[in-house]
Amino acid sequence: MDWIQVFSSAAEARLRLAENKPQLLIVHGKRICLVLREGRFYAIQDTCTHSNESLSKGAINYLGEVICPGHGYCFSLKTGRESAERSRDLDIYPVKDDETGFYIGI
Repeated sequence: MDWIQVFSSAAEARLRLAENKPQLLIVHGKRICLVLREGRFYAIQDTCTHSNESLSKGAINYLGEVICPGHGYCFSLKTGRESAERSRDLDIYPVKDDETGFYIGI
């Protein structure tokens, strides 16, 4: 796994991301949906496995799921699992931060 620096620090990431507002990042050619929720960062595959819609255009519900804007499928930010198991799970990516920056594992 390669750790790719996407921000200079977790503080910068918090400044750039609004709580519960998905944001698209393209990291080494991969479309990643990055979300700040309840003080934690989540990085998941941006493309819905049902309809190929961009999940970064969706919303976050009270259960901590991203809602696809196409057909309303809901995917867990923690596991990538689609709530009704109608579609393949999303890929999830680990995140970490230290004194050198904020990273996503690819």
